[in-house]
Order: sequence, then C-alpha cells, then structure tokens
Amino acid sequence: MTTSELEVDGMTCGHCQRAVEEALRGVDGVTNATVDLRGRRATISFDPERANVAGLTVAVERAGYRASELNSGIP
Repeated sequence: MTTSELEVDGMTCGHCQRAVEEALRGVDGVTNATVDLRGRRATISFDPERANVAGLTVAVERAGYRASELNSGIP
C-alpha cells in the first residue's frame, strides 16, 4: 500500500470536499481517501499496482478541481 498527498484547488464547501473524496474513492485500487477542505489536501491510500498519482490527479480534475502531488511514500 502507498499513501500520497495531493493539493486540491477549487474546493469551497463541504459538497466540494465530498465530490473530491468520491472521485478518489472511485479509482480502482484506492483503499481510502480523506480530503481536508481547509488545508486543501487529499490523503490517499492505494495499491500502486492498480493506481498511480497521475490517475488520482485525473480523477480530481474530472470532478472539476485542480490537483497536484505534494509528496508520496508517506508511511
């Protein structure tokens, strides 16, 4: 399992937060996704053989928000 953080721009409310979480959780291989609205961050745990940061970023962007990787390999 791998954990990565994304910076997410464009969220303004709880609905936005839930939309990003749902988009991330919908990616095959994601086991957990938590979004901090105030901190503009998403923490995602995923199976690196089934998902990758590029795919996570695309999922966020398809939901209507902007995302960029903060770091990866968080224990």
